[in-house]
Amino acid sequence: MIKVKKRKILLLPGDGIGPEVIAEVKKIINWFNDKKSLDFEIDQELVGGCSYDKHGTPITDEVFYKALESEVIMLGAVGGPTWDNLEFSKKPERALLKLRKELKLFANLRPAICFKQLVDASTLKPEVVSGLDIMIVRELTGGIYFGEPRGIKPIENGERKGINTHTYTTSEITRVARIAFDLARKRSNKVTSCEKSNVMEAGQLWKEEVQELHEKEYKDVELSHMLADNCAMQLLRNPKQFDVIVTDNLFGDMLSDQASMLTGSLGLLPSASLGAKNKDGEMRAMYEPIHGSAPDIAGKGIANPIASILSFGMALRYSLDLDKEADILEKAVQDVLNDGLRTKDIMSEGMKETSTSAMGDAIISKLQ
Repeated sequence: MIKVKKRKILLLPGDGIGPEVIAEVKKIINWFNDKKSLDFEIDQELVGGCSYDKHGTPITDEVFYKALESEVIMLGAVGGPTWDNLEFSKKPERALLKLRKELKLFANLRPAICFKQLVDASTLKPEVVSGLDIMIVRELTGGIYFGEPRGIKPIENGERKGINTHTYTTSEITRVARIAFDLARKRSNKVTSCEKSNVMEAGQLWKEEVQELHEKEYKDVELSHMLADNCAMQLLRNPKQFDVIVTDNLFGDMLSDQASMLTGSLGLLPSASLGAKNKDGEMRAMYEPIHGSAPDIAGKGIANPIASILSFGMALRYSLDLDKEADILEKAVQDVLNDGLRTKDIMSEGMKETSTSAMGDAIISKLQ
């Protein structure tokens, strides 16, 4: 009998509420192993401020190499005021940046989902956001944040000049566009590519390369192009027109934040950072909730674990090709919300407040 290699999942709880929410993810993973006979091999390590406290570095070489060998990395959150005065290279956030850079996680996925049970929490009218489900794919390692030359230098007349260079290559554009098209095939089969091709040559290149990739490999996916400033307006006017939005680092930074606030509930939103697929179709990936470490509520058992649990749902879907399992996990979350269970951050009149661990247990009971 051939022994099947187990799929490795590395849990990096981190700081603040990270350990509390990742503990609930671990319970979910164990449930899938026990009840669905899946083969996940779980490892757990320190990262961020807690790693600095024990090892003098935000991420050790040993943990980094474990990340390299894992199919899925589940991150909680890193940082907090305890470590604010550390030198830059020792700050907890450097662990996150190292993982993104060294694992070449160039595509950041941020869904904006408006849960029907929380539609009144949005600042927009219910009919505008009800049923909202957008996936924003942001290029994460190029563009104006990384382009050269850059810096601040003195010029004549005692003035100074700040320089940042917006630059993209064909390969940088097509690899993130390919992620977007592949995701669209798992959703509503529609991609909107956003740039500023009317005033920026890099934007013109972006539009041309996305269009060419579409014509060569993805004719079955509906593609439209939109100027980024118009996209910002359309997100407020008619957000449900979008399925997958793909855009560069700068515009993705802004548009994903705007889209996340349409939902009215940041505590429920997951995210993923994906790398390129190898010849075997495998890719490195890291999944995390978009909320921070929230040190003010750490250890109180009131943090919302749903964003982390839904991040694992994204891992099931995009890294592990387990769409059915992702569907039942997402449905379990919806069922719990339908029952009126709420953690403190999303509590409203007439609902039942519950703890972090009790929310995880309730979701598992719905999986049953």
